[in-house]
Amino acid sequence: MLRIRLKDSLKDAMKSKDKRKLSTLRLILATLHDRDIATRDKGGEEGIGDDKILQMLTTMVRQRRDSIAAYEEGGRIDLATSEQEEIDIISEYLPKQFGEDEMNQAIDEIIAAVGAEGLKDMGKTMGALKSKYAGRMDFAKASALVKSALGA
Repeated sequence: MLRIRLKDSLKDAMKSKDKRKLSTLRLILATLHDRDIATRDKGGEEGIGDDKILQMLTTMVRQRRDSIAAYEEGGRIDLATSEQEEIDIISEYLPKQFGEDEMNQAIDEIIAAVGAEGLKDMGKTMGALKSKYAGRMDFAKASALVKSALGA
């Protein structure tokens, strides 16, 4: 279970005094705790599952990539480097990311499985992709590929 792996890594980072990893893992676990509370408030289960944790981690990586672009544009290479270090740590907990060929193959399979025939089925297709391949692909890129595959 991903949650246990994150907590064990936090303990290891404390023991090894790895400040960067420790702060990043604390940030991940704090975000996870917030999501758990939000789920409980809505009458959901006791905490979010691994699929939602993977989505959360993927979002955290995307936010940091956006920050890196802004920092590099502003000439703050030190901050961009710090964000990249966080991406590297977060990525340790994500499954291997799909390459473009693998993404196209997965998209073709999902389009066939849901019976998507045009752009009106984009939402259904993306929903199926997100549930089946959480954390394994960049859904911003996947969205463009789905749109293209559905004939936009």
